[in-house]
Amino acid sequence: MRRLYATLFLCLAAGAQAVSLPVEVRQELKKARIPESGIAVEVREVGRQTPLISINSRHAMNPASTMKLLTTYAALDLLGPAYTWRTEAWIEGELKDGVLNGNLVLKGYGDPKFTIEQFWLWLSELRDRGLREIHGDLILDRSYFDLPPYDPGEFDSDPVRAYNVGPDALLLNFNTLRFRYTPDGNGMKVITEPRLEGFKLDNQLVPHPPSGDCDDWNDTILTQTSGDSVVLQGGYPSDCGEREQRLNILPHTRYVESVFRAVWQEVGGTLKGNVREGTAAANAQLLSTHHSEPLNSVIRDINKFSNNVMARQLFLTLGSASLQPSLAAEWGLSAVPLNTERSIETVQGWLQRQGLHFPELVLENGAGLSRRERISARHLAQLLQHAADHPLSSELQSSMPILGVDGSVRKRLKDSPAVSHAHLKTGTLDGVKTIAGYVRSKNGKEWIVVFFINHYNAKRGQDAQDALIEWLQQR
Repeated sequence: MRRLYATLFLCLAAGAQAVSLPVEVRQELKKARIPESGIAVEVREVGRQTPLISINSRHAMNPASTMKLLTTYAALDLLGPAYTWRTEAWIEGELKDGVLNGNLVLKGYGDPKFTIEQFWLWLSELRDRGLREIHGDLILDRSYFDLPPYDPGEFDSDPVRAYNVGPDALLLNFNTLRFRYTPDGNGMKVITEPRLEGFKLDNQLVPHPPSGDCDDWNDTILTQTSGDSVVLQGGYPSDCGEREQRLNILPHTRYVESVFRAVWQEVGGTLKGNVREGTAAANAQLLSTHHSEPLNSVIRDINKFSNNVMARQLFLTLGSASLQPSLAAEWGLSAVPLNTERSIETVQGWLQRQGLHFPELVLENGAGLSRRERISARHLAQLLQHAADHPLSSELQSSMPILGVDGSVRKRLKDSPAVSHAHLKTGTLDGVKTIAGYVRSKNGKEWIVVFFINHYNAKRGQDAQDALIEWLQQR
């Protein structure tokens, strides 16, 4: 009888074990020369704790931008989908007959998506409220974030790339300038938006012979910055048509100043004084408040397009959720600046309260643009399992790119039956290729999939990840 029970126990245990990687996935990994030691995979059915596939899933690995799933899910739960950021305009001095004999103060609270269009409308509103001439200074109050000096070139020595824009309490238009490249006869026309006061562009681009491949069309464009000037050198493939890119050209304060001067002039305003950093005086009066888009809209941009600076803004905002109500009431939110350490503590505390114990978790900026951030595939899958049971699960899932349709996976598996059957967040760094999300199989079951690759051949691993997604969808 004991032998019978022992045999039965072994059979049940074997049935509970995760299966190995599908043959198709192993074949693609072999083609890419990525060993099993360089990956971590966790696949489990939504609502079940036992994984279907578990390979190195307890290993702490670099998740790249899939870390944004932790940041955005925590934000939905801690701040709520209707949360909005504000930006305030304060006046110091007397406003009479359209003339402000004093200073205008713009105070930011970390709005991740204060676009140039919204800024134009807001400054127009200030005009409608009776402000026409500013005879004092424009003061930029960035004090809500308490951050050390930021070097946009520290991560990869490419400071002009939009993904390297640092967070700022008064972030405007992602602090980027859009460059639109258009072949124009034997030359190259470059249009920049928005218009910046004092900005100079020296376009030295020349058309290059047809390349046959426009995926890396901007690799031959060299960008050099010096103060308020930009020099574009190199070539542009003549067969790639009109393209555009966003570049980080100016420091935050100089960017806001340049945009303000240009837009304020457009709406009929004048500024007699200078632009400087500072805070509003105690006797300042609130003139107007701009409210951002709600959080549930913001996280769609963060996840679908993997916007790093928006994710960093949101991660810093999470620190406000840890403020004691008594402290916030006594000092006011504006008197309690936010920093990275407070946000890390807030997220760690939130995980503990949810019963999610991730001892290997390392957070740096919540965006995944990091060489330090770590999480295991098992724990990211556990987070997605927890999110699937949350009342706001549909908000998180709808913020993720739809396979073969939009966002960062719009070009993947477009001719596969799996198209539109998955919401997946991707991540890419040098030596890192990751994907995580939900896949719906043809029998109606929903699966959680996390597939990390941390290996110097990681960029070749997309086909292996896609093979796993297709295999799951066909189950």
